[in-house]
Amino acid sequence: MDSIVNLGLLATALLAADAPGPAPVNPQAELLKLAGPLVLMFVIFYFMLIRPQQKKQKQHQALLAALKPRDKVVTSSGLVGEVLALKDKTLTLRCGESKLEVLKSAVADVYERAQAANDSGAKS
Repeated sequence: MDSIVNLGLLATALLAADAPGPAPVNPQAELLKLAGPLVLMFVIFYFMLIRPQQKKQKQHQALLAALKPRDKVVTSSGLVGEVLALKDKTLTLRCGESKLEVLKSAVADVYERAQAANDSGAKS
């Protein structure tokens, strides 16, 4: 019985010695396997988060560049008023009976342009 077990161990050892070892690892291929998903995530973040924010920022800059006196605007804090004067970084708003000086960047929307108010007044 012992001889059969010894023969089995000997056969197993001989087969294991003839078996090829693990294939050599290519470090460049492993790096590509790791970098691929990271690049994919960056592309997804760019098109879903960064690009739309840049587009919105450009639209807001164009809105601020097109401001003129007598435009009616809404600020980000909810103030509604008419633009009286423009400076480099600020503008003067008339809100009811008071005049306020606010940053241009605080303007959220223009709801009535000055020319549109003049054209509608001339037609009636």
